[in-house]
Amino acid sequence: METSNLLRHKIIKNLLPEPTEKTADTSIILWKQMATQIILIVGEGGFNSLYERSIFLTQSTFPWLSADSPSPQTDHRFEDLKKSFEGQTPVQVGEANSLLLITFTDILASLIGEQLTNSILRTAWGNDASDSPGKELKNE
Repeated sequence: METSNLLRHKIIKNLLPEPTEKTADTSIILWKQMATQIILIVGEGGFNSLYERSIFLTQSTFPWLSADSPSPQTDHRFEDLKKSFEGQTPVQVGEANSLLLITFTDILASLIGEQLTNSILRTAWGNDASDSPGKELKNE
């Protein structure tokens, strides 16, 4: 039987399309959708702390990732992350974003539990997220 941890990782992997020139944009959309849901539960400061920790941990593998705090303005929250993706290949962006999302959700799950984390991800990315590899995302 698949564990919740693997299910969460599967959800993330299934949402990430094959790398293209739009990989960075798709990555930012995923972060915006997830942030909206998580901020409702842990607040802006809680989200920022989790995000900064995730960036720090992921930088050991991808040192070019930005470590700046997300902007409090919703439209610009992930500007530094997007700038970090610029100049990288779509494959590098996809790999870095995958690790960053997994790291972030691992930390979140350790704090609030697997079930709630998986529920948040499904709310953010759609109930069928785990069944749709590389599905198109709506920019909400």
